[in-house]
Amino acid sequence: MSISNLHPMVNVAVKAARAAGAIINRAALDVESVRVSQKQVNDFVTEVDQASEEIIIETLLGAYPGHAIWAEESGRVHGAQDSEFVWIIDPLDGTTNFIHGLPIYCVSIALAVKGKVEQAVIYDPSRNDLFTATKGRGAYLNNRRLRVAKRTRLQECLLSTGFPYRQEDDINTYLRLMGDMMQRTAGLRRPGAAALDLAYVAAGFTDGFFELGLQPWDVAAGSLLITEAGGLVGNFSGDANFLEQKECMAANPRIYGQMVAILGKYSKFAGAGDKAAVREAVAELVKVQS
Repeated sequence: MSISNLHPMVNVAVKAARAAGAIINRAALDVESVRVSQKQVNDFVTEVDQASEEIIIETLLGAYPGHAIWAEESGRVHGAQDSEFVWIIDPLDGTTNFIHGLPIYCVSIALAVKGKVEQAVIYDPSRNDLFTATKGRGAYLNNRRLRVAKRTRLQECLLSTGFPYRQEDDINTYLRLMGDMMQRTAGLRRPGAAALDLAYVAAGFTDGFFELGLQPWDVAAGSLLITEAGGLVGNFSGDANFLEQKECMAANPRIYGQMVAILGKYSKFAGAGDKAAVREAVAELVKVQS
C-alpha cells in the first residue's frame, strides 16, 4: 500500500508522526542536553515529548479543526472536545529509553470515532519504520501487509511485556504473574515502549504481549494494528472493550486463548476464587523472599 493509497486521515497522521520523528531524531543526536522533568517516580517527561506533541496537534488540527485531541502530556484541552472524532496521541512512547539513548521508542497516533479506533499510525523514528492501519483495510509496515505470527503453542512463543515501575505497583503479584508466563513460553522480552510492542505483535516479530497499568494513548493505535493483522486484543480476561481498563493482552487467536487461561486470574475482572488463589500464591512468594 503506497502512501497515495492511504486513507486521507492516516495520511495526515503520518505527516504529523514524521514531523514529530524529525524532532525526536534531532534531539537523540545530543540526548545529554535534553531537559528532563519527573511527573512522578520513574515517570519522565522531556521537552522533546512536549515539542513532539505540539507539532502533532498542530498538524492534525490544521487539517481537522473540528476534531478533538486527547494527548498524554496536555490531556483533553485542544480541539473541539465535543467532537465524536478524537485523536489519541502518545508523542514519545518509551521516554525512559530515549533519555538513556536506547533507541526503542515511537510516536503513536490513533483516531477514535464514537469511541472505536478507526485509524492508527505508529512511527519508529530510529529505524524509520512506519506502521499504519485503517479499520477494515488491513495493517501495514512501510508498504508490507502485516499478519500476526502463526504459532499455535504458547511454549514456542516469544512474548513481550512491561515491568511495573511506579511506587504503587504491586511488584509481588507481577513477579508471580511473570513466573507463570516465563515457564510456559520460549521467552519474555521487555523492550520499554508498549505501542511498539503491539506493532511488533501485529508484524509477527513477537507472538504476544501483555502489560498492566497502560493508558489509552499507549494502546489505542497498536490495538487497531493487531486486529487488522488478524490478532486479538483485550484485557486479561479476554474482553475486547479494554481501552481504559489498564490491562492489555494481544496475540493471534490461538495463543490469545492460551494466554487468557494463565492471565485471566490476574485480571481485576477475575472471579473471587481466582483472586483469592492469586493472593495466596503471592503470600507464599513474599514468605520465600523474607
